[in-house]
Amino acid sequence: MGTLDNKTAIVTGSSRGIGAEVAKILAGEGAAVVVNYRQKAPRANKVVAEIQAAGGRAAAVGADLTTDEGVHALASTAMEQFGSLDVLVLNASGGMETGMEEGYALKLNRDAQINMLNAAVPLMPEGSRVVFVTSHQAHFVETVPTMPEYEPVAKSKRAGEDALRALLPSLADKGISLVVVSGDMIEGTVTATLLDRSNPGAIEARRAEAGKLYSVEEFAAEVAKMVTADVETGHTEYVGGADYFSKSAE
Repeated sequence: MGTLDNKTAIVTGSSRGIGAEVAKILAGEGAAVVVNYRQKAPRANKVVAEIQAAGGRAAAVGADLTTDEGVHALASTAMEQFGSLDVLVLNASGGMETGMEEGYALKLNRDAQINMLNAAVPLMPEGSRVVFVTSHQAHFVETVPTMPEYEPVAKSKRAGEDALRALLPSLADKGISLVVVSGDMIEGTVTATLLDRSNPGAIEARRAEAGKLYSVEEFAAEVAKMVTADVETGHTEYVGGADYFSKSAE
């Protein structure tokens, strides 16, 4: 018996990277998983195929989370294909991509997170959990300066976290808990790659400062743990980068 048998999870931004690994872990624990992608269907289909080959249940859904149609497509797929919605992992984020509209980072990292949650909550029973994935660079952005190239993304993700935390009382009324997972820079992620491209040496410098950076797989395992962890709603789980705590206290 898995810890998530008969449960259904949506993992946003899960066609690759951290989201894909979280989806696979949750499926391995028994959950049916809705794998979300924005454009790259083959990547998402590959994640679904891996889950199914391991005996799990999953479905891929193409959805732009910055649209009402996108968030409702994800929520409705969970109900139509698997009959429930018990876990929402808000992993999708962005803002460093080229060619995006002005204000896109805030639209995705704040507005889309709230819209996705609002679409999911009416379908989620008491005891459900929401996990928001962020970074130390965003979580501590008001007290610890980050790289200029990343600052717009960091501030928009912090705005998203604040907006989600403002909903804690209404979520508690429904018996739904919210947990935030904050991690240091993660080796091999799209954000890290883009950041290193715009600021060469940034990842190596952060690795030297922190002593170790988590891999995608290691961080995904920590995110997945928070889906069933016995913690209070509003809890923040810090993964790596202990020096951020001392900096924020200065």
